[in-house]
Amino acid sequence: MTLDITHARPPGLARRLAAILYDLVLLAGLLMLAAALVVIPWIELTQTDFPRGAWWFRLYLLGVIGGYFSYFWVRGGQTLGMSAWRLRLLREDGDPVRPSDALRRLGWAGLALAPAGAGLLWLLVDRDGLAWHDRRSRTRLVLLKRPERGG
Repeated sequence: MTLDITHARPPGLARRLAAILYDLVLLAGLLMLAAALVVIPWIELTQTDFPRGAWWFRLYLLGVIGGYFSYFWVRGGQTLGMSAWRLRLLREDGDPVRPSDALRRLGWAGLALAPAGAGLLWLLVDRDGLAWHDRRSRTRLVLLKRPERGG
């Protein structure tokens, strides 16, 4: 289902940061569970300490993070944090995000956030209120309208 996003209002920095914080709390729990699923069996089976700084373990955890965002973006355009703050991710043409779009956005978001969040802060001066990773990935966050209250 394509949405007309030509008049959709982009979310501001505060709302984006709130959704990011919400997702970080959820991700912390998910990462602890994912780590436990590897570390505990390792210790039990090998009877040795888990190797500190193992590159494959870091890659695994990055995959968990990428999987979290990709799954929710492709499934419904919203992570749990985005849902709580009424944000939805769409392609710039208004279509739902595809797996390739999600991966492209993940890559650009990592680069945009790396220099002290400069790519995210860019939305404060961008004429359309877009961050670097919005532009480069050809995706958009839109602010959803408040649901009507029945009554």
